[in-house]
Amino acid sequence: MVNASRTAYILQIHKNPDQVNKFIHQLIADEQADVFVHIDKKSYENLNGKIVINPHVKVLRQSVNCEWGDIGQVDATLLLLKEVAASQNHYDYVCLRSGQDLLVKDGFKSLLTENREKIYMNYRKMDDKHLGFMKINWPKAARRRYTAAHPIRMYRRILLTFYGKGINLSPNTNSWPKEFSFYKGSQWFSIPFEVAKYIIGFLKDNPWYYKFFENTLVPDESFFQTLIMNSPYKHAVINNNQMFLKWGETLGERNSPQNLTMEDVQSIEKSNCYFARKFDENIDSEIIQYFTEKVKFENDKKKELVY
Repeated sequence: MVNASRTAYILQIHKNPDQVNKFIHQLIADEQADVFVHIDKKSYENLNGKIVINPHVKVLRQSVNCEWGDIGQVDATLLLLKEVAASQNHYDYVCLRSGQDLLVKDGFKSLLTENREKIYMNYRKMDDKHLGFMKINWPKAARRRYTAAHPIRMYRRILLTFYGKGINLSPNTNSWPKEFSFYKGSQWFSIPFEVAKYIIGFLKDNPWYYKFFENTLVPDESFFQTLIMNSPYKHAVINNNQMFLKWGETLGERNSPQNLTMEDVQSIEKSNCYFARKFDENIDSEIIQYFTEKVKFENDKKKELVY
């Protein structure tokens, strides 16, 4: 994997290897990108060997267990960032995506080329009243996903309710600098390579940072946002990760992105985002085929104009 000014895509995947391969082919179509893939430990045995073999694709041998709400999501991202840095290649950007994403519009590389120092990441600043996810020490059992009524969901609600009233029943006792503010947002980002290296160096020099987040709830939605927004690079952040998401509306789904179908095509295209998630070939393969062909057509037309 050698070339100047390439983009490194880091993917977290856990199922549907054929669908993942379609996404990978989109990313490397212009031969301007390398793809680093982390397979969830629970799925490693089933998926390893099924990802496309290509000199621009590397599947990590090391794997961690990724669970909703747990630090494993952060660990997987850090493994990928370190793998990119260890490659000793030069990249312009490092872009975190999942195996259930797709490119839905051509031209993302041009966006990065024209805005080389910008960071594309969703974020919002958190006030102290809403910091229960981070200021509470959450036991392992409470850092799991429950889509229906469950005693653990009630337990979480009780802790958060008391926290909102100024009573922390299970405080996170790890140190945290007063000058550091908390930020939250969708975990997917596109960051300049130098920012990726800054993150790795910062965590090596400041072990307290990871330790603070280790037993927080849903740390993947605040770990990197908080680090970047308290860094010298905060002024480069554009509050847009270029990712279309459709959120659920029911109690069990309102905090989760919903599977996209052909009914969502108009909304996706109207959003003007370059990526969308989440897709599932077992739920609607037609929309995957639609965007695969659409982006390939746009890419082919661009090549015709160049040549």
